[in-house]
Amino acid sequence: MIEKVRLSIQKIEDELKRLELWSESALSKDKLVNMGAFGSNTMAFTEWLQFVLIPRVQQIIETKEEFPTQSNVAAYAYREFDGVADREILIQLLADFDRLFTD
Repeated sequence: MIEKVRLSIQKIEDELKRLELWSESALSKDKLVNMGAFGSNTMAFTEWLQFVLIPRVQQIIETKEEFPTQSNVAAYAYREFDGVADREILIQLLADFDRLFTD
């Protein structure tokens, strides 16, 4: 399971980079306060993926914590990227990630 999750997160990161949605700059700390679901109060969804989801999953892997029993990131991505043509692969990768916690 750990290797599948690690690979899935790496694919998501790679796709964010391919889409040029990966930031080399750090996110300002104030965006992490009261950010709301999927960061919707303070940041773009792609920033939330980069600065919240990916680091949190990496932390769970490194510290051998328990993974959540479910994930619904793709459902939010479907709404966020509705009608955006070049996001299909990212949405599919997020759906694949979610399935790791439901199968």
